[in-house]
Amino acid sequence: MIRIRKPAEPPEVLRTKGARALRAMKAAHSRAPRSFKSGKKSFEFDPGIYGHETVKATLRKAQHLKCAFCESNFAHISYGDVEHFRPKAGWRLKEKEPLGRPGYYWLAYEWTNLFLSCTLCNQQFKRNLFPLKTPTRRARNHKDDVAAEDPLLLDPAADDPESFISFRQEVPYAVGGNKRGETTIRTLGLRREELAEQRRKHLSHVKALRSLIRLGAPEALEAQALLQRMQQDAGEYAAMTRAFLR
Repeated sequence: MIRIRKPAEPPEVLRTKGARALRAMKAAHSRAPRSFKSGKKSFEFDPGIYGHETVKATLRKAQHLKCAFCESNFAHISYGDVEHFRPKAGWRLKEKEPLGRPGYYWLAYEWTNLFLSCTLCNQQFKRNLFPLKTPTRRARNHKDDVAAEDPLLLDPAADDPESFISFRQEVPYAVGGNKRGETTIRTLGLRREELAEQRRKHLSHVKALRSLIRLGAPEALEAQALLQRMQQDAGEYAAMTRAFLR
């Protein structure tokens, strides 16, 4: 997991259609807040807005065609899911708890809340989970300030994930045992075996390149250049690669 730097200016569809949809949701909630909290009423979200091609294209570029969470390159098989960092329809503090409603509906089309995620990170692991250190500080509607929250999940656009999560070989761990790093690893399934296998394969290439450089092989210069590229943000599993080579 690495820091993601999205353009400050949201895609136009979020500034226009997204803003109109937001105004309508705020008005609807203000008319019947208890009905939305109980689940009697629910919001309908338009994937044609938050999942618009311009939104996906901008995220693909900012994320270097990688999942925002596990750093797997999914461009060769899919464009990924548009993930809402704060869940739009409902939230859970822990697995198997009742769904808290109405969710962060007012952030459904908010640029800072959107990422591209692989299907496994999004649909199998994170889902509606959004744990807070202090649950009583959770924002419950558009009148509350999410800045008052203390989320336990790392936001790759607001936090520096590499300050919280590092690697021992292919295995991620929370730096200094910090709770945010450990919660993020667990919630997103970043230790899942299928992902570890892909990291091991990647790390074997990193080790081979390093050996060529240390042996002074004829291919050493080329190996050095390739290794440098693998450490850049665009490199798959860049955080693991940088941790290994430090």
